[in-house]
Amino acid sequence: MKWEKPSQQILEIFEQIAPEGEGVEKRKMFGYPCRFINNNMFMGVHGEKIFLRLSDQDRKSFLKQDQAQRFEPIPGRIMKEYVVLPQWMLEKTQQLDVWIKRSLAYASGLSSKLGRKST
Repeated sequence: MKWEKPSQQILEIFEQIAPEGEGVEKRKMFGYPCRFINNNMFMGVHGEKIFLRLSDQDRKSFLKQDQAQRFEPIPGRIMKEYVVLPQWMLEKTQQLDVWIKRSLAYASGLSSKLGRKST
C-alpha cells in the first residue's frame, strides 16, 4: 500500500508539539514519526494527520469536539483507541497540550509491550 507523504509543515508541527522526556521514545511507524512510552505508541503522524491514543472516557469526550474523528489509516480500518487532531486544534496550544498530556498518561499506564525494539 502506498502511504501519503506528510508535508514538511506537518512534520515540523509534530516535532514542536510531541513531548520529550524520560521514557519517551522517537520511532517511526510505516515511515512516519511517532512517539512511544513503555513500547506503546501514544501519538504520531500519518499523511497530513496527527493522531493521539486516548482512554475510552477521554476518546468519547474528544470526539464531541468540532471536526474530531477516529483514526482510520486505511478506509474501513479504524484504530480503536486513536483519534485525529482537528486542524484548528493545532493552533490552540493550551487545549492541544491537555490532550497530548492525557494521551501520554494513558499510554504510560498500559502494560509494556515487551520484546519490541526501538528503531
